[in-house]
Amino acid sequence: MRTLSQILRRVPVWVVYVLGLLPAPWLFYLGLTGGLGVEPIEALEHRYGELALQLLIIGLAITPLHRQFRLNLIKFRRAIGVLTFTYVSLHLLVWLVLDVQVPSEIWADILKRPYITVGMAAFALMVPLALTSNDWSVRRLGIRWRKVHKLVYPVAILGALHYVMLAKGFQIEPLIYLVVILALLALRLPFSGMFQRSRQADIR
Repeated sequence: MRTLSQILRRVPVWVVYVLGLLPAPWLFYLGLTGGLGVEPIEALEHRYGELALQLLIIGLAITPLHRQFRLNLIKFRRAIGVLTFTYVSLHLLVWLVLDVQVPSEIWADILKRPYITVGMAAFALMVPLALTSNDWSVRRLGIRWRKVHKLVYPVAILGALHYVMLAKGFQIEPLIYLVVILALLALRLPFSGMFQRSRQADIR
């Protein structure tokens, strides 16, 4: 892991942004050319949302990977967070502009459909995270910056619940996302740190 961390340390952050953004125009192109099936709007909306969840999981995994395996990806955390917000925004824009289309129906759908209510709550909590993902905010907010960015925890749970509620019938994939997110959050609980220290003591 140390060798891998040394290799990753040499990778510029802009590479993560470029690679992370590549799927966005490609998926849109596939939607325009029929590459996403008979319901391209629904498929595009789903793909963007799923990419956002995957990036969110990667972001949540950075701290456990560093603690458990000494794999240091911390310098990429901000880029992954910004990319997550980007794909959530694209997911929302596809729903607003291409799916619903009628502005008067947007608010009605948010109130009427619980999975949309949950999804919009997650997006609302992500906005302050996106707005403060810069060096100026870190300096300005000081210790409060960390408190603000703990909003990522309820965002992750709400995002996974949104996917589970959106699924038609019983589907295992959304449940896997939810379980993985809950497991990554559980690793941040106090007892997990005690277990890690106990395990390290046993190794010694």
